[in-house]
Amino acid sequence: MTKTLIPCDCLGTQALDAKALSKATGLQVMPVCSALCTADLSRAAEALTQGNAVICCTQESRVFEALAADLDLPPPALLDLRDRAGWSADPRSKLPKMAALTAEAMLPAAPEKALDVISEGLCLVLGAADVALAAAEQLAPHLGVTVLLEEAEDLPDSRAYEVITGRLRRAQGALGQFRVTIDALRQVQPGGRGSLTLTEPRDGGISDCDIVLDLRRAPPLFPAPEKREGYLRADPGNPLAVAAAVMAASHLTGTFEKPLHVRTDALLCAHSRAGQTGCTRCLDLCPTGAIVPDGDHVTVDPMICAGCGACSAVCPSGAISFDAPPVDLILRRVQVLAQSYLAAGGFVPRLLVHDAAGAEMIRLAARHGDGLPADVLPLDLPSIGVFGHAEMLAALAAGFAAVTLLPGPGSDRAALEAQITLARALAGADRIDLLDTPDPEVLTATLYDASAPAPVATPVRPMGTRRQVTRQAARALNPGTDALPLPQGAPYGAVLVDTDACTLCLSCVSLCPSGALGDNPDLPQLRFQEDACLQCGICATACPEDAITYEPRLLLAEEALSQRVLHEEEPFACIDCGTLFGVKSTIERITEKLSGHAMFSGDKLRMIQMCDNCRVNAQYHTQDNPFAGRDRPRPRTTEDYLSKRRDH
Repeated sequence: MTKTLIPCDCLGTQALDAKALSKATGLQVMPVCSALCTADLSRAAEALTQGNAVICCTQESRVFEALAADLDLPPPALLDLRDRAGWSADPRSKLPKMAALTAEAMLPAAPEKALDVISEGLCLVLGAADVALAAAEQLAPHLGVTVLLEEAEDLPDSRAYEVITGRLRRAQGALGQFRVTIDALRQVQPGGRGSLTLTEPRDGGISDCDIVLDLRRAPPLFPAPEKREGYLRADPGNPLAVAAAVMAASHLTGTFEKPLHVRTDALLCAHSRAGQTGCTRCLDLCPTGAIVPDGDHVTVDPMICAGCGACSAVCPSGAISFDAPPVDLILRRVQVLAQSYLAAGGFVPRLLVHDAAGAEMIRLAARHGDGLPADVLPLDLPSIGVFGHAEMLAALAAGFAAVTLLPGPGSDRAALEAQITLARALAGADRIDLLDTPDPEVLTATLYDASAPAPVATPVRPMGTRRQVTRQAARALNPGTDALPLPQGAPYGAVLVDTDACTLCLSCVSLCPSGALGDNPDLPQLRFQEDACLQCGICATACPEDAITYEPRLLLAEEALSQRVLHEEEPFACIDCGTLFGVKSTIERITEKLSGHAMFSGDKLRMIQMCDNCRVNAQYHTQDNPFAGRDRPRPRTTEDYLSKRRDH
């Protein structure tokens, strides 16, 4: 059934043309309301009852959700056309932008994947006695509290919570499954009269808890502590921060849904082979330490993963990909935005990629400032880090003239800048920008003042993996170019072989995780397919002759898709049967080095110059045949038995 848009001009503060919007989107658009959340609420109720209604207002979401609940209907679909398009000082028509935003909103959402996390309210409080004990008093009615003090001179008489002393050695885990190791652990002896006493200290005590409230002045227990769910940290000298942390801890009980942010495929991972470490891009970037080596591949702890998306953007093989939403849906959203904007009559669109913090800046800029320009289309993502070089190039190839990234407070700037540097090398420095500001006025002023370059003449919408999307988009953006030089560390490039040093041992072929390096079963050759090379470094590390180096680049010519010979030599002909085997130069060199050696005298030296079959045959017929055993005993016959009988 076709969706029906219920537009509202918000008391006449934005211009909406229902007929033009219906023609541009192909959807049914109801006559424009002026106060859909108040005076015209009955029209919203009627639309919800009819079904498939999309209400063009997100500000009053609670009103429409409550209305749907009163009507015993599911929550309605909401679409923001006001803050992102309608409220703007740009005099140009907003219709193409509204049509694009509507088309993007009509895309089917990917199903969310999540794990259930159960917190029973066991809380460990760390800190000095004055602050930690006061926090424990407040939390005791709500949680099961244990306070860890380094030293305790006067233990509280209260048994509403537990008090222990010791030194925290290690902490691991996340909400619902923290585990801490404590040395010099002493617990309260509950019996006896007078002041409470402590047990004898012991090392290696283990405590499992659901929540950790850290009120110490020491460094945090975890990297990126603000991203570790269930770990609350506050400056003990800031009473407001301590009170906020105590309040937050008191609410962390029950069952929570932990989103599964990424999807992994161990078979594609190029982390290591045969003990040789290769790609470590995701390990180097993960802010929370959720990614750890696991044999030849890496694994992601979903309980620790904060969903920043940097691992997906940097992974050269697709072994780790963002899944909330999936990468292919993000690419499709970008392409639909560009296609719908251009189809509705828009020119030279620009893409603004942002997260939740950016969405709030856009809202403030629209309400109190000039709003976004009519040619700037916002793309809201749960984490801006997932928008890597492949997505940037896909946006430019789809018709966007420029891409601007607006990072929020928790974004990894270093990871974003690395992806922008790579994307600029592939598409041009004037097309991609990082707008790092928390000020809505600076945001709008920068966007209004910027001039976008001409977009690609013929938009394309590449499909496939992120590597395939990158190659197709780069070819569209760089017509007539055969190769693009890239910065060091780029996941695209060529393998260079020193033919004077290479012995064609082919150890690199056996360890290559992507199949970029191959051999020829009939001839001594080392072959290479450039589009498959991940530049992981395993082949260079494994090469016993140090004959392999790399050239970061993106080869756009068709030869990148086929194998070419990096090094080849003449095969050696068996001196007995003439069968070709091995490498002639290698066998001649070995023969030269072993000539005159006592263990290779006579025919043994000739065996090095034989194929496998002839060598085995020659060894079998030598005097010291290594396959020979003891002489088999002669079978005993009837005559042997009769000859020993005395009656014969």
